[in-house]
Amino acid sequence: MTKEENEKRLAYLKSIVSRLPEKPGSYQYYDEHGTIIYVGKAKNLKSRVSSYFHTEVDRYKTKVLVSKIHDISYTVVNTEEDALLLENSLIKKYNPRYNVLLKDGKTYPSICVTNEMFPRVFKTRTINKKWGTYYGPYSHIGSMNAILELIKKLCKPRTCHFPITKDGIERHKYSVCLEYHIKNCGAPCVGKQSYEDYQRGIAEAREILKGNTRGLLRMLRDEMERLAGELRFEEAEEVKRRYMLVTGFVAKSEVVSHTIDNVDVFSITSDEKTAFINYIHVTGGSINQSFTFEYKKKLNESDDELLALGIAEMRERYHSTSKEIILPFEIDLSLEGITLTVPQRGDKKTLLDLSVMNCKQYRFDRLKQAEKLNPEQKAVRLMKEIQEALHLPKMPYQIECFDNSNISGTDAVAACVVFKKMKPSKKDYRKYNIKTVTGPDDYASMKEVVRRRYTRLVEEQQPLPDLIITDGGRGQMEVVREVVEDELRLAIPIAGLAKDDRHRTNELLYGFPPVVVGMKTDSELFRLLTQIQDEVHRFAITFHRDKRSKHALHSELDDIAGIGPKTRDALLAGLKSVKRIREADMATLSSIIGPAKAAAVHAHFHPAGAAENADTTTPGTPRQ
Repeated sequence: MTKEENEKRLAYLKSIVSRLPEKPGSYQYYDEHGTIIYVGKAKNLKSRVSSYFHTEVDRYKTKVLVSKIHDISYTVVNTEEDALLLENSLIKKYNPRYNVLLKDGKTYPSICVTNEMFPRVFKTRTINKKWGTYYGPYSHIGSMNAILELIKKLCKPRTCHFPITKDGIERHKYSVCLEYHIKNCGAPCVGKQSYEDYQRGIAEAREILKGNTRGLLRMLRDEMERLAGELRFEEAEEVKRRYMLVTGFVAKSEVVSHTIDNVDVFSITSDEKTAFINYIHVTGGSINQSFTFEYKKKLNESDDELLALGIAEMRERYHSTSKEIILPFEIDLSLEGITLTVPQRGDKKTLLDLSVMNCKQYRFDRLKQAEKLNPEQKAVRLMKEIQEALHLPKMPYQIECFDNSNISGTDAVAACVVFKKMKPSKKDYRKYNIKTVTGPDDYASMKEVVRRRYTRLVEEQQPLPDLIITDGGRGQMEVVREVVEDELRLAIPIAGLAKDDRHRTNELLYGFPPVVVGMKTDSELFRLLTQIQDEVHRFAITFHRDKRSKHALHSELDDIAGIGPKTRDALLAGLKSVKRIREADMATLSSIIGPAKAAAVHAHFHPAGAAENADTTTPGTPRQ
């Protein structure tokens, strides 16, 4: 591969990485032939995958892997535990070569159940079948530790290394340890737990290690009902505790319920020109395939038609033999011997939701990629989203937002910011000194500013905004409406951004009377609207501070006619204070700023003396 080809390959891969979601999931690396060479999992896909392409990576084997990567795909899941299991399933299916090479030669750990009279359960990397039965190996330490933690809470196997014998127990050779006192062990070494009860716990541990959690749950439930039927409620409560432990473990650690086997799942999302279809295949209760494909519409095909096409194509491509297909809606498709299911709840609905989430994420990634190549596309998309959310007659090309700022009514100002194509147009920003309002009346101030703004735009025949946003709730919206619609007879849509008790923007309001527009506060569009709100707030506050600063720096010297900033600064530099300037004589003032300006300063501070000097002259000296 030439240097130019390698740079092109890396640029392509980094463009994929830049679009990855910050969500848990599994990622797959492909070589130049389209073969999966590495499968990984991540709590944060974007952060994990990007770490492979950092320039400071110094591990040789990682560099070798990166040099072989030609494409990247991923599957989003809900939790990190799901990502672990999905990764494990994909590794077993594809057996990627670098999943072994990048383990630095370490062997995977296993869980051992010893052959002792009272067996122990522990993790080990050393396999010696004379010691006991081994389960594993486990390629993911997190999954293995979760299983060991469950066994510890459920079965309470001993952790000591004593070779406990029946004779030793009878001769009272052993004594209880701390594990018994903290209720992590039943102390079979001193006869506090019977041999049969201990073995029953180890049998449950073996069922968990075999993956037969469903059978164990069934067994525990039967025992619980039997004990309750015999009125042995305390024992039934203990069995119930163990049942709930296993139930909690299964709920957290299974990607898919074990009742779902050999099933295909399809979902679709589309726009005017493109459709995206996600395909997930489930075998043995785990996902072992997940792909999303893009279809370009040619004849304005419906989602039903495209989904039917995608099902036929993907099942043939991946040689699927599933007898059940899970779909988001019913379609006109008949396949011999195959059941089409549209789930409304339960495990199958959860699986369908996962497929839909991957489909939408893939569409979002493709959209982000297109917007990077054409930034104008993002602006158009956001304007369309606002238009659809507020049901505006046209896309809001120009948006204006107002805000007031004052301290107890003093130095009252207002500001207007203008966004065009969803970007700030700073040359169109305007500042306003409040002229007709006395005291801290935000509503009256808003009326004055809006009236001045749009009266002038109409008089100058300037374009009016497509949307006005007020930095406030229903009250601010109403006063703006009174001016815009009632007084000026203008048809400009008005929206408002309302804050909660913590002064955080949490609602978008629109219409009269105003109603809350359904929009997630963490959505890209809502963040943009709050950005507009923050910008007008910043602009108004800055103007208000500048105005207050000018008042704070005002000097009595500024009130003297003919004395400008340079003369003022020269006097203050020479005499240090206004008091010393007032007390200075003409000679001192003249030496600093000259006789003419000195006379003006002296006359300002000593008006009586100036009049006397005007009437009294030195003999032989003509008046000036």
